[in-house]
Amino acid sequence: KSYGSHEALRGIDLRIERGTVFGLIGPNGSGKSTTLKILLDILRPSAGTVRVLGEDPRRAGARLRRNLGYLPGELRLDGRLTGKRLLRHLARLSGPVDQGYMHELAERFGVDLGRPIHSLSKGNKQKVGLVQAFMHQPDLLILDEPTSGLDPLVQREFHTLLHEVCERGQTVLLSSHVLSEVQQVAHQVAVLGDGQIVGSGEVGALRLRAIRRVNAGIETPEPARTRELLREIPELAGLDVNDDPVGLRISGTSRGDIRAFVRALSTLPLADLSLEEPDLEESVLHLYRERGQGKVRTAGQEQEQ
Repeated sequence: KSYGSHEALRGIDLRIERGTVFGLIGPNGSGKSTTLKILLDILRPSAGTVRVLGEDPRRAGARLRRNLGYLPGELRLDGRLTGKRLLRHLARLSGPVDQGYMHELAERFGVDLGRPIHSLSKGNKQKVGLVQAFMHQPDLLILDEPTSGLDPLVQREFHTLLHEVCERGQTVLLSSHVLSEVQQVAHQVAVLGDGQIVGSGEVGALRLRAIRRVNAGIETPEPARTRELLREIPELAGLDVNDDPVGLRISGTSRGDIRAFVRALSTLPLADLSLEEPDLEESVLHLYRERGQGKVRTAGQEQEQ
């Protein structure tokens, strides 16, 4: 997707399987919302092909849209209508809606549909937005920053709902800059940076590419000599080495083949060892470092690379 000479997206190639949760990760401005809007035919691509539920969204029209549930990243719900009246209006547009299921969703998210929309907080408006996306039980849900403004208990209920709809065969594509959230719910992920994919695959596989946090005590009566030996082991390069009651302590992070790293550790007289599995956030930060990206927002903070 180009805007004049600026390429907002380039080389995007994705395939999302039915019945899965697919996470689109990236900092603000990386192209997540643009990608979702192209799938919905809100924006038109400058080149390439798109198929949503087997159809071209530029030609399928209302028939396809009735099978989609969409929550925009910047949800705007204003007016004097109550939540119930707004949802009933939207139900007439999207096709048959089980009113019982609609009220069940509202109860699960804890939103009062009897109140006027303009009187609701940002978080409660977001809940109404989630209800309208899920209530007609679409084949595909496209959710842009879906938990924005939600408290942790409602976020947990949302995650439970995602698992339920996937068990029913529905598909979920969600974007987020909160990496820990995607790690909890997604089966597959793609990492966007500066309009292109910098990593993709199963959540577990992406985690294996990340750094590992290491903390180990080394028993040695000759700390100085052991320090020299540690410098000669490539797999341990970059780790901090400090004095410790047991002799020395090495700590820090390690990248690369875990088997080679464990073999290197096995040559040492270890007193204790802690290896922490990386999370998705660390993996994504590592991918951005490899590609020379600038900033990644993680759990509400900007981290410089």
